[in-house]
Amino acid sequence: MKRMLITIFALVIVMPATQAFAARYKIEITNLTNANFFTPVLVAAHRHDLDMFEVGESASDALQAIAEGGDTALMQTVLDGAGAASSVAETPTLEPVLAPGETAVALVDAKGRNRLLSLAAMILPTNDAFIGLDAINLRRFSNRTVYLYGYDAGTEANNELLNPGAGGVPGVPGIPGDPSGLAGSGGAGVSSSDFNDTVHVHRGIVGDDDEFGGVSDLDRSAHRWQNPVARVVITRVRGNYVLD
Repeated sequence: MKRMLITIFALVIVMPATQAFAARYKIEITNLTNANFFTPVLVAAHRHDLDMFEVGESASDALQAIAEGGDTALMQTVLDGAGAASSVAETPTLEPVLAPGETAVALVDAKGRNRLLSLAAMILPTNDAFIGLDAINLRRFSNRTVYLYGYDAGTEANNELLNPGAGGVPGVPGIPGDPSGLAGSGGAGVSSSDFNDTVHVHRGIVGDDDEFGGVSDLDRSAHRWQNPVARVVITRVRGNYVLD
């Protein structure tokens, strides 16, 4: 009997800690800009050896698809292949974009080694700007608030010119659209090339006040921002918690 108890105790001791860890978190993302929108926000709990993006490094094809067109499909495939838990945050109106002042909500189940939280979404109207949260520890940041920068994916020059349809295709210059309806047309283009082709903090919109010309199609009084652009509230909830 004594030998059996020792054996059972030993099995408990050697059980990997990752097998025992499991928690559910509610992630609330608020748009803090004046007239910019966020495309569907992809949220993931993942391992230490996986990154959705890395500041100072070249953007992956999956990140480029998000930053230039708001397309999360490729990144979701990458996350699924690595065993991460991912979901797209729900907007209050169930519209695909998150309007200024609104909050989108997602639930993520962190299990095993999936203890890090990341998220990303395109900022509209821009060429390749995105909000991003890079691999923070969920247990350390439980019941905390985090403010996010707007990042530049470094994959496309910020010409600030609308190019509906084609603008959202990776590698095709231009902004796919402006949900605010405040953009103009006929701009000459702010830039044909950028100095930094890695992921970096976005310099913000230049814009102008010429609705039918100037250098930009964007309105500097409406679309311009200074960081931060989003607020994220991380709350640990009960395992049976569901969104309303």
